[in-house]
Amino acid sequence: MPNRSSDTLFQLIKSLEKSEKRNFKLYIKRNSGSEDLKSIQLFDALDKMEEYDEAQLLKKNKNLLKQQLSNAKAHLYREILTSLRLIRNEENVDIQLHEQLDFARILYNKGLYLQSLKTLDKIKEQARARNQITFLLQVLFFEKTIEALHITRSMQDRADQLATEVNEVNSQLQLVSQLSNLSLELYSWYIRNGVARNEKEEEAVQDFFEKNLPPDASQCQGFYAKLYLYQSYTWYAFIRQDFLSYYRYTQKWVDLFEKEPYMVAIETSHYIKGMHNLLGAHFDLLNDQKFRETLEQFEKFSESDIVQNNVNNRIQMFIYLYISKLNLHFIDGTFTAGLGLVPYIEEKLKEYWIYLDRHRILVFYYKIACLYFGSGDYEQTIVYLNKIINWKVDLRTDLQCYSRLLHLIAHYELGNFQLLEYLTKSVYRFMAKMGNLSLVEEEIFKFLRKSFNVTPDKLRPEFEKLVEKLKKYEKDRFETRASMYLDVISWLESKIQHVPVQDVIREKYLSGNRRD
Repeated sequence: MPNRSSDTLFQLIKSLEKSEKRNFKLYIKRNSGSEDLKSIQLFDALDKMEEYDEAQLLKKNKNLLKQQLSNAKAHLYREILTSLRLIRNEENVDIQLHEQLDFARILYNKGLYLQSLKTLDKIKEQARARNQITFLLQVLFFEKTIEALHITRSMQDRADQLATEVNEVNSQLQLVSQLSNLSLELYSWYIRNGVARNEKEEEAVQDFFEKNLPPDASQCQGFYAKLYLYQSYTWYAFIRQDFLSYYRYTQKWVDLFEKEPYMVAIETSHYIKGMHNLLGAHFDLLNDQKFRETLEQFEKFSESDIVQNNVNNRIQMFIYLYISKLNLHFIDGTFTAGLGLVPYIEEKLKEYWIYLDRHRILVFYYKIACLYFGSGDYEQTIVYLNKIINWKVDLRTDLQCYSRLLHLIAHYELGNFQLLEYLTKSVYRFMAKMGNLSLVEEEIFKFLRKSFNVTPDKLRPEFEKLVEKLKKYEKDRFETRASMYLDVISWLESKIQHVPVQDVIREKYLSGNRRD
């Protein structure tokens, strides 16, 4: 794995675009002093480095003493953020509102109480129009402070009005907090474990959901309360593999932004994530036409200024757009064609490495491995699976398990029989330890152990028997969860027909016989 630098200043500088670097230097020169000129030297030195190396930094910059480095870096970090704030203040509603709140405080400190209150009224209006209820609370508390300390208004009911407003905002915030906590806990469960593996896990998730869902949640009002409510139902449905409910709530999630389109610019990451999950729902339900229509809409959005002018949005867009593009090749069985995406994905993974969470990288590696497997390149399949297996992470035990199972099958395809007996035992132990062995996987392991003693000319009947056994489990969602990660039946059918896996899946797609 590439080295992730933990130096925050280095990461910040590497995240800057050319225009931001130019703006920083103009800003620092306008406010130049001896310390600031040293800041530019330190900035240039770090900007030229490919990876952070403190020893090299001090060696090449003799005027920078080791004992000064910590303070110099802290000063430069603050200056960069200040310069960014000056050029980004119109892009984010929260930065704009913070600025207005700063102005209100300055006016108050100057003794201009009425002007301060007038500014606070404007902030409240803007905050309500953009669903920024946390700012409303800050403004109301500031208003209460002014009213309590100074005689400023003639309205006799001012105190009652402020108290009522605060209580209303507090009620909204409490509901939003409860729903956002529920959404986060459910998503965290999925990131750790994947989907529910059995009835016991499903019951545990259901019990948690029902205990933590606020009783009045279904009647909630306001953008954020609805957003977190739909997200909670989305994760809850997906963990339980209730794909119809998963689709319904991802659609509600996206529709929320359609009803209030100005929120797309304010909560772009939530919109991107919603579109990703809507595409995921269409993928799981094999809604081919809807998937393509949504993907086209998503790709068009990726070219918008909202995405292109924001680094974080571009990174998130890359992740979810290209996961969906890979999924399209899985739907229609064009695995070899999908390999054309791999060089660009690899390039972007390298470019965005310090920003990407490990979970997303694991997903990309697994999907790329599946592309190679489907196209019949088992050696490259193993290369990408090894990236997952050899990376010690505590995320997605489901991906860890199915990576090992696919790794085992790829070695089987390559005829590496000397390894297979050891690998079979190792993978079986790992999956058992992780509680990830269903009846489907048990049948696969039984077949692999038995196949060691079966001559090649007698393998086809064994493949056919295994297909018949696995098809009996197709109606049991806990037993078919394996198909979310690995289309075992299509692989077995490819062995029976002596054709590549992608040919089997492609034929099913063209004939409309893919699973519902």
